[in-house]
Amino acid sequence: MAVDAHALTGTPESGKRTDDDSSRTVSEDAHAQQHPPARRSASSRRSRSLHRGRSDVGEVLARHTSVQDAEELASIDRPPSEAEKIPPSKTYRPLSFPVLALLMPASIFGVLARLGLQAITTYDGRSIFPLAWVQAAGCLIMGFALGLKEPFGQFYGPLYTAVTTGFCGSLTTFSGWQLDIFESWINGTASHRDWFRDAIDGIGKTVFTLAISLSAVSFGAHLATLAAPFLPTLRTPPRRIRYTLSALGVLIYAAAYPAYFELPARYRHEVTAALLFSFPGTLSRYLLSIFLNPRLKLFPLGTFAANTLGTALLGTFQVLQTIQHPGPLSANACGVLRGLSDGFCGCLTTVSTFAAEVDALDGRRAWIYVSLSWLVSQLLLAVILGPSIGAGHVSRQSTCRYDF
Repeated sequence: MAVDAHALTGTPESGKRTDDDSSRTVSEDAHAQQHPPARRSASSRRSRSLHRGRSDVGEVLARHTSVQDAEELASIDRPPSEAEKIPPSKTYRPLSFPVLALLMPASIFGVLARLGLQAITTYDGRSIFPLAWVQAAGCLIMGFALGLKEPFGQFYGPLYTAVTTGFCGSLTTFSGWQLDIFESWINGTASHRDWFRDAIDGIGKTVFTLAISLSAVSFGAHLATLAAPFLPTLRTPPRRIRYTLSALGVLIYAAAYPAYFELPARYRHEVTAALLFSFPGTLSRYLLSIFLNPRLKLFPLGTFAANTLGTALLGTFQVLQTIQHPGPLSANACGVLRGLSDGFCGCLTTVSTFAAEVDALDGRRAWIYVSLSWLVSQLLLAVILGPSIGAGHVSRQSTCRYDF
């Protein structure tokens, strides 16, 4: 039986090191001991893993990691795509008709939920200001939906955008939060307190709203990770069901127009006017997010633009609703302004998306984003409301009277 000589002698072909190989290995080991590789920090490892592709924001929130580039957050408002392991046959373009059609009823339901929550949480002797409930509820649902983006995409992608951008974005309101803070500075409720308590009230609404919103969106993402293994895999609805959902969404929003004119006039300033302007506000925010969020690496520019613009508009509408001279506006005009404030500005601005972005950004970018958003909004309100109040042309409280 023949025996391979190489196998017995152990020549380099069998894998044994030569003298040159041994000396090279020894020198490399010595070099490695003298120059140990730098230990990677936890943040750099997280950043590297996240930069392999577009970040799953829900996973980022649930694991308390962060992203180093705000461009990666541009997917929050977009329908699920191939980046979330969705097959091409189930993906939808951001501006496709099914996506926009479901944004219509989602905006209406978000406004109704916000106005309803504010109504039931506004009472004498309350310990928590009403907007805190609104922001907490919207951010909790937002975090939950972000954590289930892939299942949403496997079922029906436009439904994800309807829940996050439509419902949660319309339920929460950044402009209302900022106006609430500004009214604390000027004691807009005419409470019996000094300037120091005014400052404490404004700081409290700032800090606690941020804390509640960030905690809620993170908690929602954690709930999604716990619920995901138990959720059934739903089949994509057939084409006729998808078409029916799109048509129903358009009809629901279209019904807001006859509701405004046919229902009693007293409902206009309470809800129906807000429903009319809900979808235009949501669509404006969505378009700003789609086109501007990917353009800046420091923070999401589209959300920043929507929130600050909406705050400036809300300040303008507030001035018009508090005019003293030459006299208050008519009830119909006040109803339209109230609808623009609650509907358009409330849906144009959002805390749910803002909180998700802040929670996902790394520390420095998050602080810059929060500080700029808060500071610019308060300065805009000071420029718009301050001179009018100081000159005595407007009241610190609304002068509108709804006598129908």
